Amino acid sequence: MGNIDLSMIWAMIVAFAVIMYVLMDGFDLGVGILFLFAPDEEARDVMMNSVAPIWDGNETWLVLGGVGLLAAFPLVYSILLPALYIGVFLMLAGLIFRGVAFEFRFKAHKSRYLWNWAFAGGSVIASFAQGAVVGSYIEGYKTEGLVYAGGPLDWLTPFTVLTGFGILAGYALLGSTWMILKTEGYIQEWARKLAPWLLATVLAIFLAVSLWTPSVDPSAYERWFSVIRWIWIFPALAAFFAYQIWRGLRQRREALPFVATMGMFAATYFGLLWTRWPYVIPPNFTLWDAASAPESQLFLLLGVLFVIPIILVYTAWAYWVFRGKVKVGEGYH
Repeated sequence: MGNIDLSMIWAMIVAFAVIMYVLMDGFDLGVGILFLFAPDEEARDVMMNSVAPIWDGNETWLVLGGVGLLAAFPLVYSILLPALYIGVFLMLAGLIFRGVAFEFRFKAHKSRYLWNWAFAGGSVIASFAQGAVVGSYIEGYKTEGLVYAGGPLDWLTPFTVLTGFGILAGYALLGSTWMILKTEGYIQEWARKLAPWLLATVLAIFLAVSLWTPSVDPSAYERWFSVIRWIWIFPALAAFFAYQIWRGLRQRREALPFVATMGMFAATYFGLLWTRWPYVIPPNFTLWDAASAPESQLFLLLGVLFVIPIILVYTAWAYWVFRGKVKVGEGYH
């Protein structure tokens, strides 16, 4: 392929799939996190109906990112999966509980409260596990040669617990701003009252994680303050979007808080990637170390470049079809 760096192309594809998953599935996980705190059962019906037509399509990006990692960077799987078996299992178990709850809750009567707990509990577990995995990525992994050398619970530390709660709060913020966009009346007002508190919690945890990160990853301090100072554009963007969330809530805007929350997530995500660049298995292995053979990357790239536009078109079509407000008594049954 001459001078074309297939590993770089695949890194961009996987990074794109991950951020699309975080943004697309983050708000419906957030709806689940807030589910048990809803004003009443009618509000829960509306909350679930607001995401029921699109939640499974949102998770397509998780599949694409996982398959891309396995195909293009097999070393990531051989090291990260043993390190994160329990965390990944908890995440998948939470997603399974959510999916089952979608199908059974509307059919149940006496047992509906159990499916409420399954939907909310699955959302909380999946979100916390994702945040803990992010924290473990910042901390790095103990390896010997090409093998993970740590214990099964090394991913669970005070730092990863903090990042787990950070993702919980962030997804809940996404969920509340989604409810502002998609609902009306007392349900919208309930979500609007929650959003400022969730924003304050997210910013507090973000600040704590930022202050803590240099102690768990000394290279982060060097990147932030000496080597690549323009990395500060990412926290600056995150602060800008946080202000837009606050302004949108204060002005009682409907779309701006949701869009700005997605922007804040994206800025934080790319700041994290740049802090760890080019390591896919920190602190030792770069994306080129973890890459599969160029022939394999090229073969799979041809298929993925065909699939991604289809996913984008389908996603856009689904959101267009189910645009507008979700009203009481309407939706998925």
